[in-house]
Order: sequence, then C-alpha cells, then structure tokens
Amino acid sequence: MNLSEIGYRRVVVKLGTSVLTSGSRQLDKAHMVELARQMASLMKSGVEVVLCTSGAIAAGREHLGYPSLPDTVANKQLLAAVGQSQLILAWSQLFSIYGLHVGQLLLTRADLHDRERYLNARDSLNALLANGIVPIINENDAVATNEIKVGDNDNLSARAALLCDADLLILLTDQKGLFDADPRANPDAKLIKQVVNIDDSLRSLAGGAVSGLGTGGMATKLQAADIARRAGIEVVIASGHHPKVIQNAVCKEAVGTHFTALENPLESRKQWILAGPATRGKLVLDAGALNAVTQKGRSLLSKGVLEVSGQFERGATLQLVDATGREYARGMSRYSAKDLLKIAGKHSDEIESLLGYDYGDAIVHRNDMVVL
Repeated sequence: MNLSEIGYRRVVVKLGTSVLTSGSRQLDKAHMVELARQMASLMKSGVEVVLCTSGAIAAGREHLGYPSLPDTVANKQLLAAVGQSQLILAWSQLFSIYGLHVGQLLLTRADLHDRERYLNARDSLNALLANGIVPIINENDAVATNEIKVGDNDNLSARAALLCDADLLILLTDQKGLFDADPRANPDAKLIKQVVNIDDSLRSLAGGAVSGLGTGGMATKLQAADIARRAGIEVVIASGHHPKVIQNAVCKEAVGTHFTALENPLESRKQWILAGPATRGKLVLDAGALNAVTQKGRSLLSKGVLEVSGQFERGATLQLVDATGREYARGMSRYSAKDLLKIAGKHSDEIESLLGYDYGDAIVHRNDMVVL
C-alpha cells in the first residue's frame, strides 16, 4: 500500500461480537487474523490504528465450555473476567504474527467522566501509539455497573476516537451499512452510501441488534457516528466480512456507509462534555431560552428554566430539553439541583438574594455547552 493512497493519520477500528464470531458461538480466529493483517498493513504504512473490540463475554463462554448460567449481572461479569484475558491473548498472538505488540485499556464511563482520568487515558493511548503498539480498548465489564457503563462498544469506540484525536472511525458489523429499509425484511432495500446529516428520519431507519451475540445495533452506531462527526471525525459503517474492508475504508474507496465530518468540529472541552460525563438531570426550557441557546449562541439563564429534574451537584452535565422532552443541548451546570429549584424562572439579578450567593448569571455557560 502506498502512503499516497492513505488519507488518514489515525484510525479507530471497532469490531462487533458478530464480526469476531462470524455469527457462531466462538471466536473465528481465521477471520480475526485477516482483520489483524489489514490493521498491521496500515501500521506498517504509517497509519496509527486503535482497536476497540467486543467479544469478551463470548470468549468467556467459549473458554468455560458454554456453561448454563442464570442471566445475572454477576454472571456476565464472571464471563467478562474470564473472557477478557482470552480475548487479549488472541489479539496478542495474532498481531505478533506481523511483528506488532498490543496494549490493553479497559475503560468505564467513570474514566471518561472525570476530566483528569480522561486526560490520563488519552496520554496512555498516545504513548502506546507513539511506540508503535496497537492499543486495544474494551469496556471493563468485569467491574462496570449500569451506572458507570458506557453501555455498548459503538459509543465506546466513538469516545475512544475523540480521546485519541482520530481522523476516521470504522464501525464493522454484520450488515453492509445503513439501508433505506430493513434489508432482512425488504429485498429491495438500498444501501445509503453517503450521509451528510443525521436527523430523525435517518434514526428511524436504524433497527436493533439481531444476532443475540452483542449489545449494539444500527441505532447505537448512528449515535456513535453522530458523536464522532461532531468532533471532525469521519465515520464508516461497513460489513466486517467485506474483503479488505479496513484498507478500503482508509483508502477512501466506496465501502459501506460513509458519514461526513462536520466542518467546524467541537473544541476539546466540548468534545469531553459530549463524550465523557453521563447526564445527571434535565432542565426544561421555554421557547425563548431554547431559541437563545440553539440559534443565538447564548448562555442559559435562570429565567428560561421551566422545570428541573434529577439530583445533581454543581458541575454536573445536564440535558437541556423542550416541554416534550426532546434534547436540544447538553452542558455543565453552574448550580446544583437544590439551587436551581429555587431560582428557576427567576431573573438573574434575583439569584444572590434567593440563595445568599451566586456563581454568575449563567446557569449553563455557552463555553460549557454543546448544542445538538
């Protein structure tokens, strides 16, 4: 592969469980070695590769001989704990064929929520890449609970792409890409080759996971694509079994569905707001506040807040929604829920008299806000 053919400097490749198992109950090592070969070829050509891999629970089941276990969180954590070592061992052996070492990063939402831990994870990723080592990322399912889980490796891979400042995110699945109808039910469904805007009509095309092997579906891939493209990262959703799919995507050849990156990507702090912290509550805004926030680039003032929901402290990330619950923006609150319940709907100049102190006129400052 000639370097002149390559349009990207750093690429994140996400592999779903259905790709790694080829639809079976066990890891398909023959297919995994082909995927490793493609990624190794990129590395040797000067493109840095980060691998976000699913498959820990499937690997755990295989290693333990498919035990009959109740479907509990503890048993899933058990399978992940056993399978994670088997999964990283498999990748280590496969990449070693091509003279490459791997390094493992197990993450939870908590690692992305805390700004210092987020930056530490970024430094670890960059150090691995600087030394020619393939970072392999997975969610730390052995310890993660619902409160700290990212939830699926599609969204985790998008956050990893932001974390390492990637140019391209490749989401490989058991489908050829995003279709204009369900290809499993409609033989006339057509592949959507290019997406410039992600809107509600496009989201309605995305179905759920059907393999029964993973946690993601096309809907989570659209969420991941939306996060990445807002940060200036191009995205490709394609079949993990398409010949040379990784190399084709990196060489900008027609494969799967390509999502165009936004021309004005979010600055670093806003990328973190979008990718890292879990939202802790919601603020319902009136029409005037919504217009000011979404159309005029203004900060959110207390006067425009109709309702406050959730229990959160100052600095929490909140959803800014309309009366129907539709989310329009996300940002970090300068006031706690307890404070906001007292000042919602009031003028900014009343804050100090109502609370006995103030942290400024803005409830959510425009510098701490991402408009969706």
